[in-house]
Amino acid sequence: MLELRHRGGCPGPGGAVAPPPREGEAAGGDHETESTSDKETDIDDRYGDLDSRTDSDIPEIPPSLDRTPEILKKALSGLSSRWKNWWIRGILTLTMILLFFLIIYMGSFMLMLLVLSIQVKCFHEIITIGYRVYRSYDLPWFRTLSWYFLLCVNYFFYGETVADYFATFVQREEQLQFLIRYHRFISFALYLAGFCMFVLSLVKKHYRLQFYMFAWTHVTLLITVTQSHLVIQNLFEGMIWFLVPISSVICNDITAYLFGFFFGRTPLIKLSPKKTWEGFIGGFFSTVVFGFTAAYVLSKYQYFVCPVEYRSDVNSFVTECEPSELFQLQSYSLPPFLKAVLRWETVSLYPFQIHSIALSTFASLIGPFGGFFASGFKRAFKIKDFANTIPGHGGIMDRFDCQYLMATFVHVYITSFIRGPNPSKVLQQLLVLQPEQQLSIYKTLKTHLIEKGILQPTLKV
Repeated sequence: MLELRHRGGCPGPGGAVAPPPREGEAAGGDHETESTSDKETDIDDRYGDLDSRTDSDIPEIPPSLDRTPEILKKALSGLSSRWKNWWIRGILTLTMILLFFLIIYMGSFMLMLLVLSIQVKCFHEIITIGYRVYRSYDLPWFRTLSWYFLLCVNYFFYGETVADYFATFVQREEQLQFLIRYHRFISFALYLAGFCMFVLSLVKKHYRLQFYMFAWTHVTLLITVTQSHLVIQNLFEGMIWFLVPISSVICNDITAYLFGFFFGRTPLIKLSPKKTWEGFIGGFFSTVVFGFTAAYVLSKYQYFVCPVEYRSDVNSFVTECEPSELFQLQSYSLPPFLKAVLRWETVSLYPFQIHSIALSTFASLIGPFGGFFASGFKRAFKIKDFANTIPGHGGIMDRFDCQYLMATFVHVYITSFIRGPNPSKVLQQLLVLQPEQQLSIYKTLKTHLIEKGILQPTLKV
């Protein structure tokens, strides 16, 4: 009725809507005027104004199909739905953890491919929701432009990564030197082409909806591409900065679910009725203990603590270095009350273990708000899960809604409290410069060392 009143029509015999008479149009107007009016009415009927739509008017999205393997269904057929879901989630969780261990064993490059694959899948799930909701309006180029913008943004971010971490490889390839030198201009030109295509795709009476979907695409890019780029940046700092935060979020998800399943009584938040205070608190303490322990174990191995670097001589990523003080055992004096309880004067810890407490605390207290945000999003569109990719879990986005928030925090934490100058990265940047630029830097550095008394004026370097 809102749309009928908005268009100015009223029901006629048989429920038909008669358009209001137009100014200057008589009942016996010429045939051409009537034909034009009919065409306008058809267009109005096809592209109805969407301003009057409310949340309750959003089309229902058909429920996802159950992809649980038949062998599991038969094995668990005698259980209640509550315990059946518990076993399905548990079995699939263990399977995913084992696959994750396998990918870690295969090296940092496979982890990067994993992150990129998850990013693309999460983007697909969110964009598909938009398409399902608004597909009845036949928006032109919506999905095509969405994937095009995904390509553009990935080209920009990962082109920057190549320029930063693969400088020695780029230096040997003339074609790549051109792409890196004009990388930002090329990225802007690609985005500008997509922007112009969007403007050309605008349809009368659909303007507002199309701008909604334009914003939808860009917010999705912000959530998925930007955060996955930060995950890979964290990985280059050392695999431990990738594994401890991600595993802390996974641990919090699992332990909060277990505590809530067995002990949950008090609802936590209306957006997620199944979340309980018992699960939230139990997940917090479990995650802090897990993060502290995982940090101790991983800090022992160069494979996990050394920055990931690309070596052009072996054409692969390497993790070899002299571990920094962050990953060397230090002695710490205990507070007086702990001395009385434990009867220890000092305790040996890796400094990274102290940082792991901050990471685990964020993963268990703030990280879940990424899940609450996703729950609100799903409720707004009347869906239970983003997809049905993983039986018992939903879509990939359902499992990684907290990870993206965690990625930003870890990156900010590293840049604020950890990162110092990276000699390898500085050297790579110097190698990309032209010979005359390198010579100028060399002379400036030599003059500075002489002024500081570090280098004798007669000594040649």
